[in-house]
Amino acid sequence: MTVIKVNLSAGKESVGEPWINRLCRDFNVIVNIVRANVDIDCGFIQVELSGATEDVQRATTWLMTTGLHVEAEQRSVGA
Repeated sequence: MTVIKVNLSAGKESVGEPWINRLCRDFNVIVNIVRANVDIDCGFIQVELSGATEDVQRATTWLMTTGLHVEAEQRSVGA
């Protein structure tokens, strides 16, 4: 199982989108919200994505196409 910690930042145009829902539904990853600060104009959320390595990689790649600022902070790979 792969676990990666990701920081996501969103501007006003994308802060209201259901990013977490899409990650869980479309990419078969477990999303753990570590911390978040979201309001009408902007948002920051730190999440841990865990699952099969391929699923986590696909989810991270998709996040980078959404217009969010995506920064991988920490990664660990377990058996």
